[in-house]
Amino acid sequence: MITMFISVLIASIISSINAAAIVSRSQSYSISQPAVLGPKTRLTIGNKVVAPDGFERSVTLVDGVFPGPLIAAQKGDDFAIEVVNELQDESMFMSTSVHWHGLYQNGTNYADGASSVTQCPIAQNHSFLHSFSAPNQAGTYWYHSHYSVQYCDGLRGPLVIYDPHDPLAHMYDIDDASTVVTLSDWYHTVATVLRYVIGNTASSSLVNGLGRYAGGPMSALAVITVEQGKRYRMRLISMSCDPNFQFSIDGHNLTVIEADGELTEPLMVDQLQIYAGQRYSVVLVADKPVDNYWIRNLPNTANASYEGGTNSAILRYKGARKVEPATVNTAPKNPLAETNLHALINPGAPGIPEYGKADINLNLEVSVIDGIFYVNNVTFKPPTVPVLLQILSGAQEPSQLLPNGSVIVLEADKVVELTLSTTGFGGPHPIHLHGHSFDVVQSAGNSTLNYVNPVRRDVVSTGSPGQQVVIRWVTDNSGPWFLHCHIDWHLEAGLAVVMAESPSGTRAHLNHIPHAWDQLCPTFDSLTPSQLGGGGLKSYEEAANISTLLYPPPPLPSMK
Repeated sequence: MITMFISVLIASIISSINAAAIVSRSQSYSISQPAVLGPKTRLTIGNKVVAPDGFERSVTLVDGVFPGPLIAAQKGDDFAIEVVNELQDESMFMSTSVHWHGLYQNGTNYADGASSVTQCPIAQNHSFLHSFSAPNQAGTYWYHSHYSVQYCDGLRGPLVIYDPHDPLAHMYDIDDASTVVTLSDWYHTVATVLRYVIGNTASSSLVNGLGRYAGGPMSALAVITVEQGKRYRMRLISMSCDPNFQFSIDGHNLTVIEADGELTEPLMVDQLQIYAGQRYSVVLVADKPVDNYWIRNLPNTANASYEGGTNSAILRYKGARKVEPATVNTAPKNPLAETNLHALINPGAPGIPEYGKADINLNLEVSVIDGIFYVNNVTFKPPTVPVLLQILSGAQEPSQLLPNGSVIVLEADKVVELTLSTTGFGGPHPIHLHGHSFDVVQSAGNSTLNYVNPVRRDVVSTGSPGQQVVIRWVTDNSGPWFLHCHIDWHLEAGLAVVMAESPSGTRAHLNHIPHAWDQLCPTFDSLTPSQLGGGGLKSYEEAANISTLLYPPPPLPSMK
């Protein structure tokens, strides 16, 4: 009996030691090598209390981690991603949708994940399988909630499609999960409250999900480890809800080779300004003395600094002491200018290389009144019936499509030239087009137009008031595609339109629409206010305690 007891005791001690080893391994693993998912996977959306910058709060996460797990695929892979909604916290939204940012969804508009445009949100305790392919795409992408301002509460993660025949592979040695670098803002108040506050500000900035806030504890910072002599493809992803970031690494140059999933001619810089939704691949050559170097990620928010390790992470050479860097911040000598970026593959904007000579020439002007944004004098209000469902139900003309004045109908297979300008506060606005990359013929703040070899990307800054940006693309992807500001608070406040490409051809262009997609709207439309979450009037009252500059309270959560 005693020997049996001893053997059980020894077995339990061994199993607890093993468990401890696994836990400690998984914890250290989660910082340097996060769990990686494949293209056929499941994302579980739920609530959890976390403290990425030392401040504890309940958030909305994928698989319980921030940022969400890396989805890694090979060029040509088919995707089948089930999004499972297990949200419970009524102070935040309890419905969801997930958008695969930068993937064209050609023939699968219904899988784009844009609430109110391509689908109804996924209700609590329901799921939806996104099946799609990205046959000719490779590069750095990400996924995030596209329901109201939900991604500001944490639902955001990286997605990379690796190209085994990458034409620039000779420039780097290492390109894996450890070289994916996510940049994000972070908030100590739930987004369902902050969405009522005009001009709210982030509490901190995080690199790979870790950071510090001003006056907060000295919580852990992200460490990116490199080996002297090796070359690394760092995939920078701005998952920001609002600020843009000035990114640099003390003592190191960075060679840009990709912008938003499109390869560029290699360009050496020592600082990059990266706007919400944008991505860059940069090659870092670890050719400096073995040491620790500050990674700097300064947001364009008032009083932002590097004091106390805020807005920072650590580049650590193998063999360096595990201490914070002592490197000094120096002014950039060679910051990135967008006009110096040139598409590597098939450069050149489509159509006649002259301003105003595209098949369709659009002018959109963004204005703002009392915090509400207008595009050509119309503010975007999410329709209760998604635009895709309207089109599949027979609506074809702009006059038939809702929201009235916010849907621009485009003919198939035409070259579109869009000139976008802004007035009023809130800029620079990062403008994102779903369903396409586009050629940036004119960058904001630059007077020249480049039709020969402009950068190709899917998010572009509109610059300062009075400046304009000019982009071109071809309408070869029938369906409704969101064009919106990627500052999530501005999208919520109306800075969006829908580009409906050839509505008459949409049904024929789409692959088989799954029955589960048809069920999303009836299920969502039957939800009670408490099942929707969002905090109701309580959220508005909390916002009133934060600021006197408030948006009007809507009766129900919006559907974006």
